[in-house]
Formats: sequence, C-alpha cells, structure tokens
Amino acid sequence: MRRSRITITLNTDLLKKIDKFIDKKKIRNRSHAIEYILTQFSESKVNKAVILAGGRGTQLRPYTYELPKPMLPVKGTPILEHLIIQLKENDITDIIIAISYLGDKIKEYFGDGSRFGVNITYSQEQDSLMTGGALAVLKKQLGDDTFLVIHGDVLTELPFSEFIHFHTSQETIATLALSTSNEPAEFGQIKLQGTKIKKLYQYSGGGKTKSHLIHTGIYAFEPEIFDYFPKKKKFALEDVISTLIEKQEASGFVFEGKWFDVGDPKNYEKAIKEYRPQDQK
Repeated sequence: MRRSRITITLNTDLLKKIDKFIDKKKIRNRSHAIEYILTQFSESKVNKAVILAGGRGTQLRPYTYELPKPMLPVKGTPILEHLIIQLKENDITDIIIAISYLGDKIKEYFGDGSRFGVNITYSQEQDSLMTGGALAVLKKQLGDDTFLVIHGDVLTELPFSEFIHFHTSQETIATLALSTSNEPAEFGQIKLQGTKIKKLYQYSGGGKTKSHLIHTGIYAFEPEIFDYFPKKKKFALEDVISTLIEKQEASGFVFEGKWFDVGDPKNYEKAIKEYRPQDQK
C-alpha cells in the first residue's frame, strides 16, 4: 500500500480523543490512529450476512430431534440469537438465514427480525445443498455488495468490524476468520503465510496435525466468489475456498477471542460452560 507524508493541524481536544485509540498493538501511534479512523469512515460498509442454518445436527441427538442445532440454548439464549445480536451491534442488519431441517422453528422464533432490530429473510432448502449450494442460490439476492457468511452453529468473540476492515484492506475475494485450537484435527486446518492462506486442510475425521490455525466458519466475500462456483447444485464451500487459495485470492484474519463450534455434545458442553455474551463480561 503506497503512502504519502502530509502535515495537518488538529484541535487539541480532538487529538486527545485520537490518542485513546493507540494501544501499541493494533494501533501503533498517532499517525496510525488517524489513518485507521479515516479508513473506517471512508470505506464501504458491509451490512449483509448469510447464516447457514440448514444442518441436521445428527451428532447432537437427542437434542436436535425437536430443535435445529442453531436454536440450542447457551446461557438461556439460542445460538442463532447470539449471532444476530452481534451482527446488529456491528450494523449488519440485512440477514438471510438458509434453513432446512426444522427450519419452521427458526422462522417462528425470529420472524422478519424486526424485534431484534434487523431485517431477516429466509432461503428454504427442500434437500440438503451443502454449504456451497446453499449460498449459490442466493447470488441474485446478494447483488454486487461485499457480504459475510457464518455457520449457524458457532459462538464467537470475533471483532466483526475489525474483520471487515481487514478484508477490505486485503483486496482479495475471500477472507476467513481464523482461530487456534489445541485439537485442530477436529476442524479445517489452515497454513498461513503473512496474511495469505496457502493451504486449507479440510476436516476428514481426525488425523495428523498440520497446523494449529483453524477456520471458524466465518467468511467475508466479494460478489466475484460466485464466478468460482461449480455448475453442480450440491457442493461444499471449502472446495471453492481451495480454488481461491490456488489463485491467491484468500486471506486469513487471526483473532484472539474465544470461538466455539457447537457441533457435538463435548463442544456444546464447553460452550455452555465458557461462553460469555458481551453484556455478561
């Protein structure tokens, strides 16, 4: 990124406010703080998100015989509601929820989203299209804007605004939110070089550890991603990501906050014990 040196004069009280952004880690100095604030103000805002909530949750039976996995409660609130509240707090208010198994229960609970301060529409799958197919049918609805995609069974402390800012600065088609794990073989493992993803080792039921970096099921995409979708209706989003990695069009954003994949009883129990919503911290 090219930079030019300038000289500016600012009100002293305003400078004091700018200095509050400096933490010596993410914001190094006053110049960096001013650049960060201007970038946040000038870049296009992301206000669209797709939540993939169509899985059957077979590993969480008997819980999921009556409730879809994203509706399982953590701290007395459905997982999906935690996600929607976080999106709303980051001004992401245009939300599409892809539903299938027991999807009516999600629609009954959230409705059009108005009581949560967001606008929710639904994409109903009659048959499982997998993660890629579920997104492919939404191409026209998403239009030409940058958008997020989130698996509906995750709880996270991801700083969404920083994630979006990072994605915009990378100028790649895709950015994956990455976390670390002591048991990475349970998830898709990532090889990262700088900010570019060099390899995605898809989850295959365990095996050797390739990396302690894992992908969290949270993505930022440019609309050009649809150009890389296969013609078949049913496919995994990870297959498209692997193609983008080969084209050097995938970046990785590593965040420090906690992340939970509520995919089996062990991880569900961990989420119940350890997850703390923002208002409880």
